[in-house]
Amino acid sequence: MMEESASEVAKRELLNWPGVTVHDHRFGGLEFRVNGREMGHIHGDELADLPLPKDISRKLIAQGKVSPHHFIPQSGWISYYINGTADIPGLIELFRMQYERMTSYGKKSKSAPATTPVSSAQTP
Repeated sequence: MMEESASEVAKRELLNWPGVTVHDHRFGGLEFRVNGREMGHIHGDELADLPLPKDISRKLIAQGKVSPHHFIPQSGWISYYINGTADIPGLIELFRMQYERMTSYGKKSKSAPATTPVSSAQTP
């Protein structure tokens, strides 16, 4: 039996989360949205791009977990390179962090939304 590709695993996992839909991305690949807003997109099985607040982007880049966006590096968008199946859990963790951030607006809580650290080191 063949292993699922990164995009297949992401699609299967993310579509189980309330409010998440998948669409064709304008530059190719799959775009994931939550409540109509883009969470990020995957280009094939090699690269994911997510729009994050610049402070979060800088932190993840400094930790070596992601890279600045491959085309617009100063934007706050990040790129996550998928070099094999070992990088898929990190991909899902990034989308989980984004999902929790995007669905927590307007909710009052005593603490910030839970996020899971991204485990894969990135090399462009």
